[in-house]
Amino acid sequence: MAVPKDQIVATGRRKAASAGVRLVPGTGQIQVNGRDFSDYFVSRTVRGYVMQPLMVSGTAEGYNVSATIKGGGVIGQAGALRHGIARALVKIDPEFRVVLKESGMLTRDDRVKERKKYGQPGARKRFQFSKR
Repeated sequence: MAVPKDQIVATGRRKAASAGVRLVPGTGQIQVNGRDFSDYFVSRTVRGYVMQPLMVSGTAEGYNVSATIKGGGVIGQAGALRHGIARALVKIDPEFRVVLKESGMLTRDDRVKERKKYGQPGARKRFQFSKR
């Protein structure tokens, strides 16, 4: 399917979450998985975290954001959406790259949960050692 010229598409990732983001010139509305932004992310702190790229670049009222997020938890999904919006803004105007890069929004945060090892109760935890 072809993407219209006025639409910018980008992908953001964080932990196990992946967000497909579409930016279209508009009034600043944000939809996530077909739901309103404030309904999807209930916490005001998380909503502010997602809005950071738009605020830093000064384009909060200039674009409508439509996102599809899969996997992860609330914080991981918010981070993926933030990363996707930042990448889309750089595609719109390369001038934003400097500001967003300084703020750390273009760097993919690759920290993920470490796997549990066999024969142990967790990733790092060990059973109590007994000498005798």
